[in-house]
Amino acid sequence: MSGKDQTPKAAKPPVDVRNAILWRIYVVMLMTIIAAVVILLQIGKIQYVDGEALREKAKSIYVALRPVEAPRGNILAESGSLLATSLPYFQLHFDTKVVPKDTFMRYVDTLAACLARYVDNEYTIGAYRDRLTNARNRGHRYFPIRKNVGYLELEEIKKFPLFNKGGQYKSGLIIDKMSKRQYPFKMLAHRTVGYIRSYVKINQAGDTIRDVSGAPIIDTMRVGLEEAFDHILSGEETKKLMKCIGSNIWVPLTDMSEIEPKSGKDIVTTLDVNIQDITEEALLRTLKTNKADHGCAIVMEVATGEIKAIANIGFSENRSSYWETKNYAIAEAAEPGSTFKLATMMALFEHGHVKPTDIVNLNKGRIKFYDETMEDASYHGLTNTTVSKAFEISSNVGVARLANKYYNKDKASQKKYIDYLRSLQFESSKLGFSGEGSSFIKDPDYKDWSGITIPWMAIGYESYLTPLQTLNLYNTIANNGQMMKPHIVKEIRSFGKTEQRFRPEIISRNLVSEKTVGYVKQLLESVVAGKKGTARNIKPEHYSIAGKTGTAIINYRAHRDRGEVKKYRSSFAGYFPADKPVYSCIVVITNPRIGFYGGRVAAPVFKEIADKCYSKIIDVHNAINDSARVYRGDKMPNLQVGFKSDFEILIEGLGMPYKDASKTLWAVSRIENDTLSLLTRNIKNQDKVIPNVVGMGLRDALYLLENRNVRVKVRGSGKVKSQSIKPGRSVNEAHTIELVLG
Repeated sequence: MSGKDQTPKAAKPPVDVRNAILWRIYVVMLMTIIAAVVILLQIGKIQYVDGEALREKAKSIYVALRPVEAPRGNILAESGSLLATSLPYFQLHFDTKVVPKDTFMRYVDTLAACLARYVDNEYTIGAYRDRLTNARNRGHRYFPIRKNVGYLELEEIKKFPLFNKGGQYKSGLIIDKMSKRQYPFKMLAHRTVGYIRSYVKINQAGDTIRDVSGAPIIDTMRVGLEEAFDHILSGEETKKLMKCIGSNIWVPLTDMSEIEPKSGKDIVTTLDVNIQDITEEALLRTLKTNKADHGCAIVMEVATGEIKAIANIGFSENRSSYWETKNYAIAEAAEPGSTFKLATMMALFEHGHVKPTDIVNLNKGRIKFYDETMEDASYHGLTNTTVSKAFEISSNVGVARLANKYYNKDKASQKKYIDYLRSLQFESSKLGFSGEGSSFIKDPDYKDWSGITIPWMAIGYESYLTPLQTLNLYNTIANNGQMMKPHIVKEIRSFGKTEQRFRPEIISRNLVSEKTVGYVKQLLESVVAGKKGTARNIKPEHYSIAGKTGTAIINYRAHRDRGEVKKYRSSFAGYFPADKPVYSCIVVITNPRIGFYGGRVAAPVFKEIADKCYSKIIDVHNAINDSARVYRGDKMPNLQVGFKSDFEILIEGLGMPYKDASKTLWAVSRIENDTLSLLTRNIKNQDKVIPNVVGMGLRDALYLLENRNVRVKVRGSGKVKSQSIKPGRSVNEAHTIELVLG
């Protein structure tokens, strides 16, 4: 062994010590495995055996702040009639666990009697008692009492035994306040007023989306005014602490009053219920007669831009009936057809290219632009005629030829035409609804611009406008060149008080020059009043209409390329009375299957609306009392007797002329030669003589007789027909006189 120190090696533990350590490790590992297995088994038991019960229990103790919906505001017509309103109703349930057992048993019989008699008579008193008792034994916390309960009925139910003990946590009566949106006029302006629909949200896989309590998430869809003014109508909701007692049933945690939600405000529309009804009735009848797909009609007040009626009617989803399904009037941007010729003529007049008396060659109604042939709708055989006559007969060739001559020479002339069309501010006609269509005026830089674009644009193709945008152009002409902003809401009210008023808004004071307005008014009037006018069939007898027919082929490319049967869009736009416009109106009928010309399909609808509206316009009629007033002879007070002063008060109050020939306090009325006269009625002043009271009213007769101390008996009613004692007899000879009235 060396002298240097050497580190001694660690001694190995004895075998029995190593074995003991290993056994301990094995035991710990085994216990860990056993614990893990137990945990996994317990997880499985919780997940698959007890899962549903535990989930329901979790729901029963789930507490959350739940929204409390605010009362929604009303939508009113111009007159104040309700177009949309929310009616409150209540769902009633009974929390059987709230009421102490002794209290429940004391009142269950009388409660069952009240429920069986007044709420649901399908059950006997005994059957209702058993239902209530069984519900309590099962711990039912949401036992149904009644659905769709009105306020007055609720107040009566709250007086029932047990339910009259106080709030929910004393009586057990759970009152869920709901509201139901009602539309009293049903289809009337239905798509414009709008509606609210609730639906269950689903994910991309088509599965229902649920909240943390497992309840389906409900979303809401709104359209029309209900959507556009939702921020005004909806008010401000609040939150309420509520407890979920299972199956998406939520009950308040406390009876204490909380902050009430702020009610929504009312909106007052410009819609006139009478004009709306007239418009829808006329439109619906024509759709049915012509078996059309759909149609729309709008009536606007010329001076203000207020929409008085807007009807949108089309086939229902199963095409079994017609209904207000889509807002075609503002959403359907389409090629307008010949109603657009007005815009082309305005451009030609404004740029000084033509006048109504200038001559244009119609080439007998047929012309070729490059490789495309354009034809007039019907044969007329005309060649050289005036611009006014070409417009009157709605000549495609005449209008297109003028546009091609002045606006298709080069790119500068094309741009001049397009710029003018865009200056007419079609986009400014929008009402602010979702889904409104946009106007489209093609630009010369577009790839599909061609040599035939200008001629076809001139007559209403290759451009897109909504019916409302077209109407506002005609309204501008009726308003002497001043363009108004169309609007459909005039006031916002809160609890009957006006908070905001929407005044008529002028888009442009002089959008069209006075000269051009004069020219196009002449053209529009000739369409109805002219001997060859395309709407001469609607010329009224007592007033005048100005407007333009439109007949557009919807599928002209498919017809040209594939030989499809032509489909048409028939329209008429104009205003009335032509000499002093009050209303403008447009009617558009899509795909009529019986007739198709605008003058035959759409124009008669316009005429019916105009006729009925005209009869209601006071300013354009002579007052019925301009002439001398005529009185009905059978209503005049003829041969009646009474105080002269009473006659004078009555006659002067009625404003009736009369002749006064009476010399005494008493008078008799007489009608002769249509003249009312008051004549003298001699009443003897002797107090001891019976007077003649025949023809008098009872009051006057009693005055004369009772002042002579004569007792009076009366039979019948009305004027005195006879008296039992003849006039002139002494009052001492008869103490009682009988008067017969009739």
